[in-house]
Amino acid sequence: MPSILVNLGANSYEISIASGNLDRLGTTCRTLGSNRSQSIASTLPPVTAAPLGNKVMVVSNKTVFDFYGDRAIRSLTAAKFEVSECLLDDGEQFKTLESLQQIYDCALENGLERSSTLVALGGGVIGDMTGFAAATWLRGINVVQVPTTLLAMVDSSIGGKTGVNHPLGKNLIGAFHQPRLVLTDPQVLDTLPEREFRAGMAEVIKYGIIGDRELFEQLAAATSLQQRIDPELLMTILTRSAKAKADVVSKDEHETLGLRATLNYGHTIGHAIESVTQYKIVNHGEAVAMGMVAAGQLAVQLKLWTQAEVQRQNDVITKAGLSTRLPDSINNLDDIIVALQRDKKVKAGRGVFILPTKIGETQTIGYEPTSSDVNLVSDLLIKQVLESMVPTGNN
Repeated sequence: MPSILVNLGANSYEISIASGNLDRLGTTCRTLGSNRSQSIASTLPPVTAAPLGNKVMVVSNKTVFDFYGDRAIRSLTAAKFEVSECLLDDGEQFKTLESLQQIYDCALENGLERSSTLVALGGGVIGDMTGFAAATWLRGINVVQVPTTLLAMVDSSIGGKTGVNHPLGKNLIGAFHQPRLVLTDPQVLDTLPEREFRAGMAEVIKYGIIGDRELFEQLAAATSLQQRIDPELLMTILTRSAKAKADVVSKDEHETLGLRATLNYGHTIGHAIESVTQYKIVNHGEAVAMGMVAAGQLAVQLKLWTQAEVQRQNDVITKAGLSTRLPDSINNLDDIIVALQRDKKVKAGRGVFILPTKIGETQTIGYEPTSSDVNLVSDLLIKQVLESMVPTGNN
């Protein structure tokens, strides 16, 4: 049973990856604050966190809950937890303050206390909202992440970034709040829609580009990167991606040192694409894939890496069933430029892009919208790259 440590001192926690983990949810939660899995016990600092209180509320969406809600609740109940549930609508467009209010209402109705726990059973949307609710209810309660999508397993459930979207920008409202546990069960991917699996592969490809050349080479050599992926490769993807995220988070929990910024490869333009399409046309992974294509081409324009390398990246993206072109619904590229200015990482009109220098390595490059400096990313350069991604026939 692979166990990966997110080493954050007293806030350290385990990422447990194993088939059948969902049925061990209750017993695993009961051990928190008292002992750790034997595989990582010797590497953890002394445990100071209190055990979980008896009240647990499972937050999920109706689609996921129909598949796995009963199993999660049965496991928690068998471990003598007092369990309630809160079901939200499914989709990125519901990652809002209104949905957050629903979680608060359920927490109040079920009498959740400071020792209580929210269990996020779902993908990135559920995980982000549940984490933010946990960060802010009674000024902070426990949260356990049980990701049910590939994207959440390899990325969003790890690292404590929580939040909701604003109509004009993604994740503009949020907080850092680390989970007590991330419990991954690869078996739940059997019911994941193909489109959602492809979305998760975008984040996996990202890890290969930014720091794990060996992983990238395995992806490039694979016969298929779509739903019926080789089980051994799937476990490699889950463990290497989770470890990559854990290593970065352990060194730069609150993104103050710049190390964690590397995880944003493809996300700057990707978030703008999501915002412009109102979170309805493309999902997060699809937007990140488009963002990586754009970022790769920016790197070529800035002479940071070669056209051959960007083509290798794009070939893997295509193999995963992801588009390298912009959505047909984007009629004005200036809308993407405007959305970039609202990115939460832009300060005084200036920001940064994470761009590759070779597969497995990246560099931080400044973004100044009106700059004519050939060593910086500018709006003019971004627009030139985006024009090359407009679907044939839309020019």
